Amino acid sequence: MKKSGSLLVGFLLLFLFIAFTFIVHDNLFTRIDFDTTVRIQNHIPRSSDFIFSILSLVGSAEIISIPLVLALILRKKLIGIFVIFAYALAHFIELFGKAFVTHPGPPYLFFRYDIPFLFPTSYVQPGSSYPSGHLMRTMFVSVILTFLISKSKFKDTNKLLIYSFIFVFDVLMFISRIYLGEHWLSDVLGGSILGLAFGFLSLIFLF
Repeated sequence: MKKSGSLLVGFLLLFLFIAFTFIVHDNLFTRIDFDTTVRIQNHIPRSSDFIFSILSLVGSAEIISIPLVLALILRKKLIGIFVIFAYALAHFIELFGKAFVTHPGPPYLFFRYDIPFLFPTSYVQPGSSYPSGHLMRTMFVSVILTFLISKSKFKDTNKLLIYSFIFVFDVLMFISRIYLGEHWLSDVLGGSILGLAFGFLSLIFLF
């Protein structure tokens, strides 16, 4: 992908995020959100609580930001600092959405988080649950790592294995937020789109 292509994709995704935010704000996803949560929790056994709770911890800013920072440090280019700036800006928009988009999270009866520990950032609750910060961070980091791997000297088979791992991790993180009763489907969709948008926009600093 060329620099112009990443910019185009990034801006299109950002426009999609804005449009989707209005849909969520108008409560057009309420029924779908509820039905999706019920179906996912009914089809996944409670023995999965701990595994998905581990994923919840991994998706916290304190953990998932580590591979992003390490990858940029190993690249040894100062311009990588702008990627961190874009990452921070995406967090600001996430918090803005939670503060100003009226969208209460799932009620406590859906809650299945099973570890008696939370990182400090998990205590930041500005209001609503839209968009999901976990998915925003996950998708942002995934875009950056996928791009850096594609430009590396790894063998094609190794690249494919890494791509597969990233994809499976993203899917499991997506499901975990709904299964644990911490977010609705609309929250994780919005967070995913936001993370992808800023991930693609920040690629211009890595070409």
